Amino acid sequence: MTQGTTQGAGTTPGTGEQPAAARGTGTYEGLYRRSLEDREGFWLEAAESIAWTTRPTAALDAGERPLYRWFPGGELNTCYNALDRHVEAGRGADAALVYDSAVLGTQRVYTYAELTDLVAQFAGALRSQGVGKGDRVVLYLPMIPEAVISMLACARLGAVHSVVFGGFAPRELAARIADARPKLIVTASGGIEPNRRVEYLPAVEEALEVAGVPDLPVVVVPREGFGHVLADYPGWLGFDEALAGADPVAPVPVAASDPLYILYTSGTTGTPKGVQRDNGGHAVALSWTMRSLYGVGPGEVMWTASDVGWVVGHSYIVYGPLLAGATTVLYEGKPVGTPDAGAFWRVVQDHRVKVLFTAPTALRAIRRADPELGLLTGYDVSSLVRLYAAGERLDPETYRWAGEKLGIPVVDHWWQTETGWAICGNPAGVEELPLKAGSPSLPMPGYELEILDGAGAPLGPGEEGNIALRLPLPPGTLTTLWHNDERFVASYLSAFPGFYATGDSGYRDPDGYVYVMGRTDDIINVAGHRLSTGAIEAVLARHPAVAECAVIGLKDQLKGQRAVGFVVLKAGASVPEDQLAAELVALVRREVGPVADFKQAVVVDALPKTRSGKILRKTMRQIADGEDYAVPSTIEDATVIDRLVPVLTQRT
Repeated sequence: MTQGTTQGAGTTPGTGEQPAAARGTGTYEGLYRRSLEDREGFWLEAAESIAWTTRPTAALDAGERPLYRWFPGGELNTCYNALDRHVEAGRGADAALVYDSAVLGTQRVYTYAELTDLVAQFAGALRSQGVGKGDRVVLYLPMIPEAVISMLACARLGAVHSVVFGGFAPRELAARIADARPKLIVTASGGIEPNRRVEYLPAVEEALEVAGVPDLPVVVVPREGFGHVLADYPGWLGFDEALAGADPVAPVPVAASDPLYILYTSGTTGTPKGVQRDNGGHAVALSWTMRSLYGVGPGEVMWTASDVGWVVGHSYIVYGPLLAGATTVLYEGKPVGTPDAGAFWRVVQDHRVKVLFTAPTALRAIRRADPELGLLTGYDVSSLVRLYAAGERLDPETYRWAGEKLGIPVVDHWWQTETGWAICGNPAGVEELPLKAGSPSLPMPGYELEILDGAGAPLGPGEEGNIALRLPLPPGTLTTLWHNDERFVASYLSAFPGFYATGDSGYRDPDGYVYVMGRTDDIINVAGHRLSTGAIEAVLARHPAVAECAVIGLKDQLKGQRAVGFVVLKAGASVPEDQLAAELVALVRREVGPVADFKQAVVVDALPKTRSGKILRKTMRQIADGEDYAVPSTIEDATVIDRLVPVLTQRT
C-alpha cells in the first residue's frame, strides 16, 4: 500500500513533520482563535501531516447534527501512518517501541521495521481467524509488547479493538464482550504485580461463559510463572503459534469516519459506555498534539507511565508517539516498589526520555516514599524537559513539590476518555504559557469552553459552574457511543443544547485559565481510574445481609479519591460488622476488581434521601470531607443527617 503520492502538500512523507498550523508557529492565542473562526482551514491544514489513500476535501460534515463527522470522503489506514510510512522514509532502523519490564528486569527495543513486520504478520493471524474490516477484537492484556502489536494489527486490518484493563473482574470483562460482540479475544497468562501474579486465563474463561460465548476464539500470550497454562484450555491458540502460520497483511484503507477502537468507561447507571473513536480525526488530532502540545517529534522519546487499558495509553503509549515517528516506552512496573521510588528516574536515564506523562497519584506515591527525592541523585535525568500530569486533578502541593525537586516545568492538563486528548493544556510546541498551580491552563484549539449555570447561562470569571464544550467537538474526540447514538445524546448532549457536557464543574480566572474542581455526577476517580459508584453499589447489594447501600468517593491524599460504602442491614441480620465489612471488600474485589481499591464498608441505620428517594451522596461526601454543606429542602428525614455526621467524620 503506497500512500506517499497522496500526502498533503508541504508534508515530508514518513518524517512526522507537520505543516505550519500543526507545528505551532505563531502564538497560542492566534491558533486558538483560528481553530474556532476557520475550523475548516485549521484542521485541513493539520490533516496534511497524515498520509491519506483518499485525501479529504472538507474537514467537517455537520449533516447529521449533533452527530458530526470529521474529514468526510477521506480514506486512510492508521497503522500505515504509525509504522509503514516511517519505514518507507528510510527510518526503519530507528527505535519505535522500548519495552521496559521492571517486574521482570528485562528490556527490549523494537525498531520501526521490526514492529511493522510483527504487526503485519499478526494481522495475518487475525485474518486467518476470520477477523476482517469492521469486526471487533477484545484485548485483555498486561503491559507487554503483544498488547501494542495487537492494537496496531487490528488497525491494520480495519478491525476495531477494544482493550479491557487486565485488572477488571470477569463480570466486567463479560459486560464488555457482550456489548462489543467481538470475533476473537487476545489475552495472556496473566499480569505481574510487585507482590503477586494475576491469573488471566480463568477470568477469560468465566467471562466468556457469563457473556454466553464460551466457544469464542482466544489467542494467548504465554508467560512463565503462572498456575494456569495454555494447555489447560483446549482450542485456544498460542500467540507464537498464530504468528508462525500467518501471512503478512498490507494495510486496509478505511473511511476517516470508520471506528478505530471502542474504549469502555463507567456509566452512572453502572452499565459501561463504549466510547467510539474514529480513524481520521483521531490520527489528525494526535499528530497535532505530539508536536504542538508535547513538543515531541521524530526520533525523540516519550514515556507515558500509564496502561494501554486506559485512554492515556491508547493515545500516548501507542498511537501518538508512533504517528509522530517518535520512540515510545512501554513500562511494566510501578512508580514505587519495582524496586523503589527511584524507578521512574531509572527509566528516564536508561532511555533518554524527553517527556514523561504520568498521573498525580504516581507522583504522590513517589513523594510519600521519597519526600526529598534522594533517589533522584543516583540517576542522570538531564534528557527530561517536561513532566505532564493528567487523569485527576493535580493538587497544588504535589505540583510545587515536583517542579521544585525536578527543576523542570510540571504541566497539568485535563482531558477525558471521551475526548481522547487534552481539553485544556499548555502547548509547549506553540508557546510556553505561564503555569498556574491547580489549573490545567487554557482550552486547546477546537475546544470552545464555557462555564454554565444549571439553566445553561454563561458564568463570569471566578464563578463555578458546569464545564461545557460548544459543538462541534474537535477531531479525535468521541463520535458516538458504540451502537448507541441515543445514549450518546442523552449522556452528553442533552443537558445543555448545543454543548457537550463534560460532567465536571469548575471556573475560569480573569486570565481565562480553567480550574476543574470535581465531578458533577456519581463517577469517582481512584488513582486516575474512573469507577461507577452504581456498579460498586450493585455488588454490595448482593450480600444477603444488605438492605440498601450508598458508595461515595472521599478525598484521599495519595489516590485522589477512595470508595467507601455505607450499608443498611436487613431486619434481623446479625452478622458482626467486622465480618460483614471483610465480606463486602472481598465481594467488590472479586466482582469489580482490585482497581476499585475498595477497603471500607460502614454499617448505618439509614441513608439520607430526598422525598423522591434519591440518596444524598454529595451531602454525605461533603460532611466526610469536612466541607461546608447544606441539607436540601427536599430531604425526607433531616434527623438521618444528624445521626450520620459523627459516623461520617469519625469512621472515614
